Parts: sequence; structure tokens; C-alpha cells
Amino acid sequence: MMVDRDDQLLDGIAAGDVSSMQAMVIRKLPRLLALATRMLGDPTEAEDVAQETFLRIWKHAGHWQRENAKFDTWIHRVALNLCYDRLNKRKAHEAVGQAECPDEKSYETATLPQGLTGSDVERALQAIAPRQREAIILVYYQDMSNRDAADAMRITVDALESLLSRGRRALETILGEPS
Repeated sequence: MMVDRDDQLLDGIAAGDVSSMQAMVIRKLPRLLALATRMLGDPTEAEDVAQETFLRIWKHAGHWQRENAKFDTWIHRVALNLCYDRLNKRKAHEAVGQAECPDEKSYETATLPQGLTGSDVERALQAIAPRQREAIILVYYQDMSNRDAADAMRITVDALESLLSRGRRALETILGEPS
């Protein structure tokens, strides 16, 4: 039986081992930042979400129940919930203004149709329904399987696939690409 590296780190974190927590941060930070930045459209807020996610890992590592869900699915759900909390606060304070788009550099490796930039894609992502955005980010940007993304979103795989389909169509409409 192969031991999951996350499980080993969680055991260390539960025992108060700072080096295990540092290793977990190194291992998970890039993905959590990417997820939160794409959900929120603001790198500074994304850093706050990632930090709060790691605080929760530190506090709850000893209570983690491996049999209930994958650890990676759980931390994505925590980060998404924190993102939704922030998005809901924004809605309550609409006058705050529109969030900044992430750096173009975060899209350097993306293959975009001619004439489109990473900022165009980010603005389009921010314009679609939040649940569609969440599904697209988890599957296409976080490289989660449909099953894991559905688990993180607490929906069925069929519901996820429906969100993905509607989200892709919405992005194509916004970006002016043919279906």
C-alpha cells in the first residue's frame, strides 16, 4: 500500500512539526494561489485566502478524517468557501469597485486564440456565473478530475459537466469565439 505524501505531512502537522507545515505550503501554495486568483480576480485577496486555508490546515490537521474525502479535495473546498465569502462581501458592498485582473504572466503558458490576452480570458472568467467559473477553474486550471472537482463543489459529476458546458459556451460568447 502506497502512503500518500499529504497524509505523511498531515501527521507531522498534527504533531506540531513546523517543517511539515512548511513542506505543505511549498507543495500546495501555487495551486491555491492560482485557484483563488482566478476566482477573485485579485492576487492580494488570493494571498489572504491561501493564508487562511493554511491556518485551517494547521488547526485541523489532527482532526482530518482520511476516509471521508481526499485531503486535496478538502483544501480546495476550504479555499473555494473562503473565495465565496469574499465574493459575497463584494456583492454587499458593490460600490467598492471592480477587482484588478491578475498579471499577464499567470497565462504565459496558456494557448490563446490570436488576438486574445490572459487579461481578456480573466475578464471573461469574472463575467460568467460563479459556479460555472468554479467548475472551469477546478477542471481546466487546477487539473482536477471531474470526480474530484464535483466532490470539491459538492455536486454530481453530471451537474459538473453541465456547469462546464454552460461555462464554456458563456466564455465563447464573451470572447467572440465560434461554438
